[in-house]
Amino acid sequence: MYVRSFADGDGDGTGDLAGVRSRLDYLRDLGVDALWFTPWYPSPLADGGYDVSDYRAINPAFGDLAEAESLIAAALSRGIRTIVDIVPNHVSNEHPWFRAAIDSAPGSPERDRFWFRPGRGAHGELPPTDWVSNFGGTTWTRTTNPDGTPGEWYLHLFSPEQPDLNWGNPEIRREHEDILRFWFDRGVAGVRIDSAALLVKDPALPEVPENPAPGGHPNTDRDELHDIYRSWRAIADEYDGTRVLVGEIWLPDTERFAMYLRPDEMHTAFNFDFMSRAWDAGELRSSITTMLAAHAPVGAPSTWVLSNHDVTRPVSRYGREDSAFSFATKRFDIPTDVALGTRRARAAALLSAALPGSLYIYQGDELGLPEVEDLPPQLRTDPMHFRSAGVDPGREGCRVPLPWSGDRRPFGFGTGGSWLPQPLDWSGYTVEIQERDPASMLSLYRSALRIRRDEPDLGDGGLRWLDGEPGVLAFSRGDILCATNLGADPVPLPAHSAVVLTSSALVDGLLPADTTAWLRPL
Repeated sequence: MYVRSFADGDGDGTGDLAGVRSRLDYLRDLGVDALWFTPWYPSPLADGGYDVSDYRAINPAFGDLAEAESLIAAALSRGIRTIVDIVPNHVSNEHPWFRAAIDSAPGSPERDRFWFRPGRGAHGELPPTDWVSNFGGTTWTRTTNPDGTPGEWYLHLFSPEQPDLNWGNPEIRREHEDILRFWFDRGVAGVRIDSAALLVKDPALPEVPENPAPGGHPNTDRDELHDIYRSWRAIADEYDGTRVLVGEIWLPDTERFAMYLRPDEMHTAFNFDFMSRAWDAGELRSSITTMLAAHAPVGAPSTWVLSNHDVTRPVSRYGREDSAFSFATKRFDIPTDVALGTRRARAAALLSAALPGSLYIYQGDELGLPEVEDLPPQLRTDPMHFRSAGVDPGREGCRVPLPWSGDRRPFGFGTGGSWLPQPLDWSGYTVEIQERDPASMLSLYRSALRIRRDEPDLGDGGLRWLDGEPGVLAFSRGDILCATNLGADPVPLPAHSAVVLTSSALVDGLLPADTTAWLRPL
């Protein structure tokens, strides 16, 4: 849930906690049992809220702490738990700690909370390293001394407005442990850990080697991270019931990835591999097999997700010649067949919902919303757009406020417009319209989540691959068979006794291209 874009309760054009609370019954009826909120804290919004200035408060545009506590309780009364986002790698440059560091002298305790270093070169004019930011460009910004002369540099693996914390400083560790307790004490059921593999840096600040050995990258996936997450797990385990730790971990090495999911560390981590693969039977089967095998040795459940607040929506992505996702290839004006993408997104929804593990849905995907790619240039604020010199369109296209009802903007999002404009044709995507249409994307998601919850065989456990037609993914989950046709032509269904649910209508008893069917075995 991206709060700014879910629902506006006070009519100012920005989504808020009151809006979320007004739509809790919608979420319950959808079949949601937990909400992961992207950062709802005070923030200058230089990076969509991931530049946090206060972890113990709520962004005034969204509400206040009392409203958050009330929302947590109201959601729980409907069987919906709350997961909050923690961003431990960095804070906002408006955080009191960073303001104090800027006002302090080199070598001060205030600066030791961050990564301040002198520059290279005769006059310190070069950054301390040549590391590349996750948003493109340098990872260092130079400060200015009180007398106007150039000062030290500070590290930011993302934007300059997000200075990295120094996790070698014990104060940083104590602060985040206290933040965890603060939110657990207020009833949250877990935390999602942003950029979880980036916290620890090699204090010598070496350059990134061409082929880093496992644990040998100077700012990613360092071995010291595991001690941090063991301490977080110990805190989570102090509380009655389950307090879940969910990691955002982008690592190509599946063995290193699985290390974060050992029984005394995180409970789960996002499976970005599956989300990034092309609409291809071999690609998706390889991802499913690889990720299930990676999780098995540590006994952790896999997660399945088709998109989030950072990536191109499935309806658009799957309608392109290159249906994989990569930040490096995200560009303007890519030809998109939305009808094809919608058909594939429906099939992908049933495929992912049939897999063993946890299923995450990004708000609006259950409505089949496409990526909005024609936003006015003056409304684009994403640092990924600007640090690419305008080549990358940025991430606002998947953050446009949701359409709820009516035939004109803002389509029931609120009463005072919306902070990003919705496309005029979104009247056909509203919840109001889709609730009345048994063939809509919303109806498909509701049916899939209901069946998934009611069928014990669609919970934890393994799967058994079935032999079948080329281009078809087919597997058994006990009393459910799942078959997805990623080929070009209709194919016979696996042997079955009944059809449970299909993403598109069968044609003469055959499974059409880009369609998934859930079946009962013989």
